[in-house]
Amino acid sequence: MREDEKEDTTIYKVVVNHEEQYSIWPADRENPLGWKDAGKVGLKPECLSYIKEVWTDMRPLSLRKKMEEAQAKKGES
Repeated sequence: MREDEKEDTTIYKVVVNHEEQYSIWPADRENPLGWKDAGKVGLKPECLSYIKEVWTDMRPLSLRKKMEEAQAKKGES
């Protein structure tokens, strides 16, 4: 059996960074620098499903804030 044909039984955790971007990371490893636990642990499909559910705006947080500020300024005119 080829390596890529084996079932992935790794337990993952969902991690999130300061820009509110999500990823998965092996649960038994220390989080990468700048990432924190998002509260979901499970098999890869479960974690990816969770991310799909909660990460509805793919724009980084800093971009969303800048766009909101620009919109607010536009409304003041």
